[in-house]
Amino acid sequence: MASSEKQLSLFSNRFKWSLPNLFNDNSAPGMQLYDRALLFAVLSLICFGFVMVMSASMPEAQTLTGNPFHFVWRHGAYLIGCVIIAAVVLQIEMRHWQHFSPWLLVVVGIMLVAVLFVGTTVNGATRWLSIGPIRIQVAEVAKFAFAIYMAGYLVRRHQEIRENAKGFYKPIAVFAVYAFLILMQPDLGTVVVLFVGTVGLLFLAGARLLDFFALILTGILAFVALVLLEPYRMRRVTSFLDPWQDPFGSGYQLTQSLMAYGRGDWFGQGLGNSIQKLEYLPEAHTDFIFAVIGEELGFIGIIAVLAVLLFVALRAIKLGSMCLALERAFEGYLAYGIGIWICFQTVVNVGASIGMLPTKGLTLPFISYGGSSLWVMTAAAMLLIRIDHERRLSVIQAVEGRTSKQ
Repeated sequence: MASSEKQLSLFSNRFKWSLPNLFNDNSAPGMQLYDRALLFAVLSLICFGFVMVMSASMPEAQTLTGNPFHFVWRHGAYLIGCVIIAAVVLQIEMRHWQHFSPWLLVVVGIMLVAVLFVGTTVNGATRWLSIGPIRIQVAEVAKFAFAIYMAGYLVRRHQEIRENAKGFYKPIAVFAVYAFLILMQPDLGTVVVLFVGTVGLLFLAGARLLDFFALILTGILAFVALVLLEPYRMRRVTSFLDPWQDPFGSGYQLTQSLMAYGRGDWFGQGLGNSIQKLEYLPEAHTDFIFAVIGEELGFIGIIAVLAVLLFVALRAIKLGSMCLALERAFEGYLAYGIGIWICFQTVVNVGASIGMLPTKGLTLPFISYGGSSLWVMTAAAMLLIRIDHERRLSVIQAVEGRTSKQ
């Protein structure tokens, strides 16, 4: 057991706050202490995102600031933040996340309230808290906090969820409070992501089908009502159904996005050769960066990007299944939640840019420009690495325990 006790940290004692030892674990031959394929996939997406943000943002940066590298330098600073976040998250044991999950939910809830009073407004939406030079989109942090809270709740109330409607609707009440605060910003896209994640985890936890279908129906009716009550949301839906009816008005963004895909064809126009990013396509480096990828790298490029994102999501879901098999319920449900989150947000972002879904203002995970989204997604990915690390350690310890008894 002595060797296992020395491996209770993901890194050696020299590591502490730098990443090199991540690639030099001292485990037994043939045994990896973390998922290298998952880590490589996430790093590849982040690096690819930096390249595409550089390509897509330069024309707009030149117009807005006179410096074509304005967004590139900012994105580079965000990447430094990603390294710091990764180093911190990888050091925290999962039992601490489980213990403090309710408090994390409360702190983020307070931040959501604070946004309504002292938040920074951009393009008519008040979604950011400014802390010195750093601007945080709290709704992104809310996705992270709510996933951790739901995993902890499902562990604490697992039997109650299966047998009692009260156990099922308690987290729905918490979700309703979060949804109300986020809709006040307004940000319907984040609410939809939270709802899908909540429903998915309750289903996987074995909630009664009657409660489950009642929740689905309520969610659909609420979504329709929210769309009908806000004229700008209604315009988004109608323009998504037929963007060419008003190609220079409500359908402008989508028609420009479709033109980008059309120009991309099979192999694209080449990296940096997009025409639509030359201020024809709004939000080319954020919500609609996938259209620029399609134009510059073609169908082959977008399939490759989607394949890597799908790999990350499926890896998370598989990890959740393996953790549940080892009776590590908190880690299992959290991995499930992160997998559902990454998968659904990717579907919504890509679906909006190709005209299959209404525009929701959600970023493409790990790739789109935006510090809050990139930081939160990095933290979520590092949680997956940490969960897998602790799972592997538990297997090693179990094997060594059996060996010592023999």
